[in-house]
Amino acid sequence: MGGVRLLDRLVPVATGEAVDWDAVYREELPRVFNFHRYRVLDRATAEDLTSITFEKAWRARRRYRKDRAAVSTWLLAIARNVAIDHFRRTKRRPEVPLDDVAAPKTAEPEAEAVRRAELRRLRTLLAGLPPRERELVALKYGAGATNRAISKLTGLSESNVGTILHRTVGTLRAAWDEGGRP
Repeated sequence: MGGVRLLDRLVPVATGEAVDWDAVYREELPRVFNFHRYRVLDRATAEDLTSITFEKAWRARRRYRKDRAAVSTWLLAIARNVAIDHFRRTKRRPEVPLDDVAAPKTAEPEAEAVRRAELRRLRTLLAGLPPRERELVALKYGAGATNRAISKLTGLSESNVGTILHRTVGTLRAAWDEGGRP
């Protein structure tokens, strides 16, 4: 589609056209859910936070301005604030639930057990990251945001986002190879 996302065509122009919220919801739901999933590491909580994010976006829909941000960036800003509020409210770091590994069933029980163990290990490594790095990983790999969009959301420079992500992924890889924590 020539690099133009469907969502960019649905966003209103300055004339005040309405946003197709059904289409926005369909396209952005997976990104917002994955962002929360990376942040809280718990499927049920991620579902709740995703619901809260879209409810807040719906209530604030009249304040959305295309000239300030794409709908996807605006939604991720809301999702980020919802996650911050969640952590303030609960005053705890995310836990790594052992029974909350969503993996497709494989034909072989051994392969399924290995996959589940690897996902638990990855969640443990993610939970061990400092909050800022975990948030950047959630935005980049959970929500699929670009470094430029992450920069706008966090106030960090684009190059700083890239540097932090590069170092964080390196730390995660080293910890994975060593079998330890980041």
